[in-house]
Amino acid sequence: MGQSAADPQAAPRDGTVAGILCVVAFTLTAPVMDAFAKATPEEVPVLQIVAARFGVQVAVLVPLALVLGLGRWPSLADWGQHLARGLLLMAGTALFFTALRFMPIANAIAIFFVEPFILTLLGAVLLGEEVGRRRIIACAVGFGGALLVIQPSFDELGAVALLPLGTAVCLAFYMVMTRHMAQRIHPIAMQGWTATAACAALFPALWAFEGSGVAALDPVRPTGLAVWTLLGVGVMATVAHLFLSFALRLAPAATIAPLQYLEIVAAAAIGYWIFGDFPDLLTWTGVAVIVASGLYVFARERQLSLRRRPLPPT
Repeated sequence: MGQSAADPQAAPRDGTVAGILCVVAFTLTAPVMDAFAKATPEEVPVLQIVAARFGVQVAVLVPLALVLGLGRWPSLADWGQHLARGLLLMAGTALFFTALRFMPIANAIAIFFVEPFILTLLGAVLLGEEVGRRRIIACAVGFGGALLVIQPSFDELGAVALLPLGTAVCLAFYMVMTRHMAQRIHPIAMQGWTATAACAALFPALWAFEGSGVAALDPVRPTGLAVWTLLGVGVMATVAHLFLSFALRLAPAATIAPLQYLEIVAAAAIGYWIFGDFPDLLTWTGVAVIVASGLYVFARERQLSLRRRPLPPT
């Protein structure tokens, strides 16, 4: 989950290698955030884990943005957009963290990776972007791959298996908004203000549900392991998304986007090492279909982009 560059011209032309290294770092750190969320004791409600994720991000990024002078104080209209992005990201994160309480990390991430296909279709519907027949077919095939992962999980877990799909929908709409805002707001400032808006919605909700007895919402005073896992969620979320933001700032999206699929491999390794989870053959088959379809979509997008590029003057 990252943002495009605030000013594409600001990145050096030879920054592609650095951008690739940043996205590889993202694929290694994002599953660590998920592992911290999954390892958080069950008595800590998901809403409180999400609050920790955004609270640490505010504490780190807002002072950093102000000290470095990376952006002015948001206008009222900007705050509305930050709030909308924050709510989408908050909802997507809550759905995903809830899924992790019941599913292996790799399975949840594999289902989530239908997000690029949803984003492609939303780009056509909401942004008027051209989407050809072959890319629509690739999106359908990729969704079929996700069904290979969802089906056995659905048989075992029921509707919980659909939660990462809800995350994918939320993040696709989030990215549509990001495409507009990232052209004029630095990624550090944008993430900081969006996290601030999310906290403005989260913390009053936590206060309202305190003492309610609703297990999923009633906050608890974290002790022992929970203190470290909540802190780990916030720190790793901040680090991972900064890596992705700067990857998109330094290198073309079509270059780094396929590398994000390394996250599935990293998630499988971390899930097996920490929780003893390892995807079965059907899950790996679904992952292969999703990755192949995603690579085709990105390759097709890159090809069309090169065709639209104006020829140099002769």
